[in-house]
Amino acid sequence: MFMHETVVRVRYGETDRMGYMYYGNYPSLLEVARVEALRTLGFPYKQLEEDGIMLPVRDLTVRYHRPVHYDEQITIRTRITAMPGASVHFTYELFNEAGTLVSEASTTLVFVGSEGRRPRRAPEALLQALAPYFP
Repeated sequence: MFMHETVVRVRYGETDRMGYMYYGNYPSLLEVARVEALRTLGFPYKQLEEDGIMLPVRDLTVRYHRPVHYDEQITIRTRITAMPGASVHFTYELFNEAGTLVSEASTTLVFVGSEGRRPRRAPEALLQALAPYFP
């Protein structure tokens, strides 16, 4: 299993009148974490797109346990729990500064060729980069 951690700080504009991060902003945090996780594997989104690969989100689930507050530092633990095929599944755990689990989420993204917009297999180089995490 591949795991990566990303740290972000909740900005004022991401909060509601109660000072909590607005629930609709969680997908943006997940995207930041996912992009950084792939970058550490040597696959920045920009390069994937230049190579003709797009990764649209097929599904997203979020479970909220506790509110996240303005200016709080959040650690997002991102995992790829299985080798990708034509799609890749990510799970996320979000922790506040005290180390308390505040939210859990998952996304599934599909590998799509930019020409023709048809599903395709994960790039072989990505599979090779992930192979050590899935003995």
